[in-house]
Amino acid sequence: MIRIENITPRKNVVKYQTQPEIIVEIPTIAEKIISDPIYTTGNETLLIVKNVDNSEVTLNSIVNHKITIKSLTSVLIKTDVGLIDDEWDELLLEKGSCVQFQFVQGNWYILSSDGIKLT
Repeated sequence: MIRIENITPRKNVVKYQTQPEIIVEIPTIAEKIISDPIYTTGNETLLIVKNVDNSEVTLNSIVNHKITIKSLTSVLIKTDVGLIDDEWDELLLEKGSCVQFQFVQGNWYILSSDGIKLT
């Protein structure tokens, strides 16, 4: 029998070279008031639409996943992808309505609403 002492076990070391992660933070705009006939949402959390006869707002899922829209005019809401509540391509908000939308797994969902919505 051979006895070996004081021998350090050999370790296989694998080196990985990684690139540092670059994290870009887009500052959130808390609220925005618009009077545009056509508008695509940015990174605001609250959008108030007023001082225009009609407006068409497209929900942008790339830069925003949650937004509340207060309409002080007639506002047609559209999506960049998916449906609203798995059912609608667009939603008409009448004057005075307020709706909170959240983008979840490819669709926009209404989390809360206090106004009239017509499709």
